[in-house]
Amino acid sequence: MSKISVVGVNYVGLVTAACFADLGNEVMGIEIVPEKVQRLRQGLAPIYEPGIEEVLQRNLKAGRLRFTTDYAEGLRGADFVFIAVGTPEGPDGAADMSQVESAARSIGQQASGDIVVINKSTVPIGTGDLVTRLVGAGMRPGLKFSVVSNPEFLREGSALNDFMCPDRVVLGSSDPAASERVAALYEPLNAPIISTDIRTAEMIKYASNAILATRISFMNEVAQICEHLGADVKQVALGMGYDKRIGHHFLDAGIGYGGSCFPKDVKALAHMAASNHCHPQLLNAVMDINQDALRLFVEKIRHLLAGDLAGKRIGVWGLSFKPNTDDIREAPQVGIVAALVAAGGQVRAYDPVAMDNARRVVADAAFCSNAYEAAAGADAILLLTEWNEFKQLDMARVHSSMRRPLLVDGRNMFVPAEIRAQGFEYASVGRP
Repeated sequence: MSKISVVGVNYVGLVTAACFADLGNEVMGIEIVPEKVQRLRQGLAPIYEPGIEEVLQRNLKAGRLRFTTDYAEGLRGADFVFIAVGTPEGPDGAADMSQVESAARSIGQQASGDIVVINKSTVPIGTGDLVTRLVGAGMRPGLKFSVVSNPEFLREGSALNDFMCPDRVVLGSSDPAASERVAALYEPLNAPIISTDIRTAEMIKYASNAILATRISFMNEVAQICEHLGADVKQVALGMGYDKRIGHHFLDAGIGYGGSCFPKDVKALAHMAASNHCHPQLLNAVMDINQDALRLFVEKIRHLLAGDLAGKRIGVWGLSFKPNTDDIREAPQVGIVAALVAAGGQVRAYDPVAMDNARRVVADAAFCSNAYEAAAGADAILLLTEWNEFKQLDMARVHSSMRRPLLVDGRNMFVPAEIRAQGFEYASVGRP
C-alpha cells in the first residue's frame, strides 16, 4: 500500500484518487474549494460520470479515501503527489498554467518528506522543468523529490474503465528510479508501460488528442464531399474502418468535436508550434474544419426551413458534447443552439443530464423535462447528442406531436429508410 495525495479533485483528479484508493492505496484528495470538499466527504461527486459515486462512497467507507483543503494535512506522510488541476485555455490559445504553478509551489512548501511529484494534468511541453523549479524553490533543506510526467487518457463517460483498463501508461522523467516507483503503482492494471524522457511524455498526450481530432475533422470534410456527390459517409467510414491500417475508431461524421480536451489541446499544440517557429498547417486546418462543421449544420437547418429561422420552433435533443457526461465545455451543441437563437429561432432543448450546466450558458432557450416535450409543436427536431435514451423513443408519438415532422440528425444515429418510413422528413450529415 502506498500513500498518495492528489491535488485537484475535479474530473481527472477525482477519478485518479478514487481508482487508486480502490486498488488498496491510502489516498488524500487536496481541493481548495471548501464546499466541494464537504460534498466529497459526503460521497457526492462534483461531476457526472457513470459509477464514480459508487467507487467514491465505497472507499470513503473503507477509510482509504479522504479529502482536505489543507496542503500540510494532505501531504503528510505521502509517497506520491499527483497534480491534477485544470489547465484551461488562455486568451492567446496557450494553456493557463496558474493552477499548476500554485500547486507546485504549495507542494514544495508543505511537503513533509521525500516525495515523487507526478504531473497528471495536460501541460505544455517543458512543464516538467517548471514544476521541478517551483517545487525545489520551496522544499525544506534535506528533503528530496523527483518529477514524473504521467499524462491521463480518460474519456468522459467511460473514465473508470479507462483508468482500470488503460491502453498504456506513459511515464516520463529524468529519474529512472522515480519512474519505476510510479510504474509499480500501476502494476495491478497489467498495462503496457512506456517510459520516456519528460518532454516526450508531455508531447504524447498532445499528439494523441490531436490525431483523434484530426480523424474527426477529416471525416467531417469527407461528409461534405459525400453530400455533394451523393455518397453515404456512414458506409464510407465502414469500408475504411475494415482496413487494419485505419480502424473504425473516430470515423463518425457529425457536428464537430468538443469537450474539455480536444479543442483546448489542439489549440495549445498549435500555439506551441507557432511560438517555436513551426508552421502547424494541419492543426490549423483541423480547427477550421471543426468550426465549419457547426456552421454548415446550422446552414442545413436554415435551408430545410425555407431559409428563415425567425419564429420557427426548433426542438433540440442533446446538449452535452458526447453521451454519458454533463460536460458542455466547447460543445458544438451549445454553439448550434446559440446560432439558432441569434437567428430568431425558438429553441426548446432537452438533455438527460446536462440541463443544469446548459442553463448557465445558453440564453433565450427553453428547457424541457423530456424529449417529447422538446418535440411538441416543433417545425424541426435536431438530434445533437446520441444518448441511448433517444434511441428508445416512441417515434410515432414524436411525429404526431410536431407541427412539421422534420428530423435533422447531427450524429447519423437513425437509419434513414426506417425513419422516413415512419413519415418523417429526414436529413443527416454526409448522407444522400
